[in-house]
Amino acid sequence: MIFKELFKTTNWDEIKSSIYAKTAADVERALASSKRTLEDFKSLISPAAEPYLEQMAQESNALTQKRFGKTIQLYTPMYLSNECNNICTYCGFSFDNKIRRKTLTDEEILQEVAYLKERGFNHILLVTGEANHTVHVPYFKRVMDLIRNEFANISIEVQPLDEDEYGVLHEAGVYSVLVYQETYHQEVYKAYHPKGKKSNFEYRLDTPDRCGRAGIHKIGLGILLGLEDWRTDSFFCALHLDYMQKKYWQTKYSISFPRMRPAEGIIEPNVIVGDRELVQLICAYRLFNEDVELSISTRESEHFRNHVIPLGVTTMSAGSKTNPGGYVVEPESLEQFEISDERSVKEIAQLIRDNGYEAVWKDWDRSFSTTRFNPPSKEDMDPLSLLEERQREVAIPIISTKINDTNV
Repeated sequence: MIFKELFKTTNWDEIKSSIYAKTAADVERALASSKRTLEDFKSLISPAAEPYLEQMAQESNALTQKRFGKTIQLYTPMYLSNECNNICTYCGFSFDNKIRRKTLTDEEILQEVAYLKERGFNHILLVTGEANHTVHVPYFKRVMDLIRNEFANISIEVQPLDEDEYGVLHEAGVYSVLVYQETYHQEVYKAYHPKGKKSNFEYRLDTPDRCGRAGIHKIGLGILLGLEDWRTDSFFCALHLDYMQKKYWQTKYSISFPRMRPAEGIIEPNVIVGDRELVQLICAYRLFNEDVELSISTRESEHFRNHVIPLGVTTMSAGSKTNPGGYVVEPESLEQFEISDERSVKEIAQLIRDNGYEAVWKDWDRSFSTTRFNPPSKEDMDPLSLLEERQREVAIPIISTKINDTNV
């Protein structure tokens, strides 16, 4: 069975009703469980769980430290192109948005890379719009050949590809693929994606399966918070995660929590997701799954990011630009969306230290899991992972935090 077949056995309205029907007793049962199920996840994201948010935050903190230690991995996106053939009503790169399009040349990519390397980054996320005639697999492979030796870990967030194409990029050194379904509400998905290849709901839904079969090391899932009911959408994302982990058990997984941000020519959010609700969702994922990486980007405000570090996240972006060439080449080009936290990389690293955590710049090296590259020295291989080393070393403190929309 592939996920698409599992998905067809579900019903959006029935799932939504079951979430909103959860009671305090259901939440308490979920909190008392040592191995939580998808039904427990429904309880933890339900309105009935809101009075238990402090307890959820305490356990989320403890579980995260047990698995990951007091570490936050830092990464940054590098936008290669804003060319896109899709019409997406929430995106600044949408095809019908009359902006100047740009795809970085080799020389411009190296300029951006030099800037990011100077700031200490060893993990990078390559991002493009979806324009198969320009930003295609040969382009991505050329970029990988150009920058592969500059970074320990390279992830991509580009258009969904075929299985063999993911295989090519895996061989070229791509470690992680991020692909968000945006919304699992199939009936309204078309309204948000009226034209372009992205309008094919099922092809996008199949993408994580294709990544898994291609042997991608890590797969990132998520929804765009604000398109539809966040609780129901998040359940389907958790269902997808649960399926993927059982079928492709050797693969690592991450969940991101992008909330809709202002951008040129886009619609307003259909649903407002408040800070308390986002904290509830982050904690629910951690209580449901101890191993999944949870990522918060610079979409979020300084205030929120200041306070969310102890609550379950393991990865944060810093100093981000969401336009091609935004760091050096062309800082004033149109962004995909507005950044909320505009602090420098140095300031974010200091924020992490001020919270008693360690900013991790490099926690994995591709040479540890492949023979395609030069074998590492014994010194390089020990320890294999800073994150796993820290989880063995760090004790688990108890947090006490009053969480509301103005004080996370």
